[in-house]
Amino acid sequence: MKKTFKTLYAGFILSLIGLSAYAQDGNAGINEATTQVKSYFSTGTNLMYAIGAIVGLVGAIKVYKKWNDGEHDTGKVASSWFGSCIFLVVVATVLKSFFGV
Repeated sequence: MKKTFKTLYAGFILSLIGLSAYAQDGNAGINEATTQVKSYFSTGTNLMYAIGAIVGLVGAIKVYKKWNDGEHDTGKVASSWFGSCIFLVVVATVLKSFFGV
């Protein structure tokens, strides 16, 4: 029983030593994470622009179909699709200007 306890205790101490070695360079890790997030940010905003374009095209097709079918809620559908498309573009633009990337 004592041997098992000593083994567990030694493993625990070695784990703490290993964790403290990783924790000592916290600033470098945070800086590296910041650099990685900034490198993905431009791609993410371009993806939001692309999604906005696709949403706009799908919305335009749906509104056109409703308009040709003579449905009465065409204006409501058009405003909702147009609003969602504008929202995606505005959010991407604001985030890009806010974070200065």
